[in-house]
Amino acid sequence: MAVRAYVETSIPSFFFEARPQPDMVARRDWTRAWWATANATSELVTSPAVIDELERGSFAAKEQCLELVTPLPLLAIDTAVLEIVEAYIRHLVMPADPVGDALHLALASYHRCDFLVTWNCKHIANANKFGHIRPVNTLLGLFNPALVTPLELLGGTDDAE
Repeated sequence: MAVRAYVETSIPSFFFEARPQPDMVARRDWTRAWWATANATSELVTSPAVIDELERGSFAAKEQCLELVTPLPLLAIDTAVLEIVEAYIRHLVMPADPVGDALHLALASYHRCDFLVTWNCKHIANANKFGHIRPVNTLLGLFNPALVTPLELLGGTDDAE
């Protein structure tokens, strides 16, 4: 059975990243490499929140980003998910923007996604944050998705001997 991976807004954004800085080029290349193989190993899902964030944005690759995620199944945002968002904000594990990072985490947790794939390393894919998220999810009876970047999912071989 394939693992379920929630695709957060930064993934399509970096897929079409055009800035020439080496760190931006690297993230774009890692995102594209992961995306090229992800469908074979994962059930990729996203949400109306991602679609909304992309639609509200003002950037050159907006239409391409939307086309990339449009085929993905959308996870429902229901009352239970919104209550989880409020709990994250109340417990100070996410910023107080109810349509931002807390919503992505709530969706991935509530819908039991194995991974939340993101380049947001400040509020989501951050080892220090996960130490705060895990106990709150446990308190709420929620699944704890792995909070990862595409680079972490690329894997590879260990050539060290």
